[in-house]
Amino acid sequence: MARPLRFRYSPASWSEQRVRHEILQPLRTNIGAHAVTPRFEIGGNWATHRFEMQNGDVALFARNGEEAYWMGNTETPSALWRTDKFGWGEIPYHVSRWTQRELLATLHEEDPWLAEYPHLSWFFLPVFMSKDGRESTRAFFREHAAGFPDAGRRETTRFFEAFLRTGALDEYRHVMSGKLGTSDHVDRVRMSATMGEFITAKLLTDAGYDVVPEIEVTTGHSLDFRAEAEGTNVLVEVTRPQPPKHRAASGPVAAVRDTAETKTNGQLAKHGGGAVLFVDCSSFRDDTWNAVRAERPDVRHRPAVVYRARPDGHVEGYRKGSVPLELDAAIEFLD
Repeated sequence: MARPLRFRYSPASWSEQRVRHEILQPLRTNIGAHAVTPRFEIGGNWATHRFEMQNGDVALFARNGEEAYWMGNTETPSALWRTDKFGWGEIPYHVSRWTQRELLATLHEEDPWLAEYPHLSWFFLPVFMSKDGRESTRAFFREHAAGFPDAGRRETTRFFEAFLRTGALDEYRHVMSGKLGTSDHVDRVRMSATMGEFITAKLLTDAGYDVVPEIEVTTGHSLDFRAEAEGTNVLVEVTRPQPPKHRAASGPVAAVRDTAETKTNGQLAKHGGGAVLFVDCSSFRDDTWNAVRAERPDVRHRPAVVYRARPDGHVEGYRKGSVPLELDAAIEFLD
C-alpha cells in the first residue's frame, strides 16, 4: 500500500532532454502518460513539468539545473527509484508551494465540494491525492460524514475545517493526515477512530492547551498526545468505542467499558499510569449515547474523560477520577 505523498529528491542535473527520455518516455510506455503545461508558475530559477496518465494519475517534477524534486500518485520512473524521500516542510518553499497549488487545483476539479474547505483540503492533501487512498479518503468525508452518525457531509466537514483552520496541528500535518490511511477502500471503523484523535485535539485546543501528537514513552510505544500549557504537561491516550450494532457487546454501556478496558490493559498498563484516557463516543447515535449518559459507567482507568461531540460543536461528557486538565471550556460536564 502506498504511503501519503512525499517528495523524491534527485541531487543531479536534469535537462529537458533527460526529462523526456528518463521520465516521460517510460511513463508513456507503461501507463499512457502525456506532458501537459503546469497550471501555476513556480518562481525562482525552477523549471516545472506536469505529467497526466490515462488512469487519472498525476505527477509533478521541478528542476533547477543542480537538483530536482518529483512527486506523483503514480509509478515512479526507474531513474528515481533510489532517491531519498522528503516531507512537504523539508524542501525548498517554491517547490512545495507550487506542488500544493497544482494538486489542490486537481483535487477541487475532481471533488468540487471540497473547495469550500480550503484548510481541510490542504491538511489532508497527502492522502486525498495519494496513489491508493485518494478515492477512499475523500469518500469517507463525502459519503460517511467523517464518522459522525445522523449528520451530513457539509456540517461534519465544517466542524473539522473550523478546527484545522486554527493551525493547531499544522506542524504535524504529515503524521496526522497519514493516520487516515491510504487504503483503497473505506474502513469506517478505523477512519472514525482516527477522527476521534482530531476531536480530542480540538477539545484540548478549545480548552487552551497546545497539543503535540505521538509521544514516545519509555515502554517503547507512543501515546496519542501531550497537552501543554503553563505549568501543565499531561499525556493523553484516545480510544473510540464502536456503536453496539457493530460489535459483540450487548449494549452501549458494555461497549464503552470493553473498549476502554482493552486500552487500559494494553498501552496504558504498559505505560504504568499517569496518562489521561479520553473515551470518544462521537460514533454513538442519540439513543446509545443517552444510555451511557444516564449510567456514566466506570472505564477501569482513572483519570478518564468520556464524551460525545456533535458536528454543531456541542460536546458533553463526564469524568472519572481526578483529571489534571481544565476542560470546562470545551466540554459540558454531566458530573
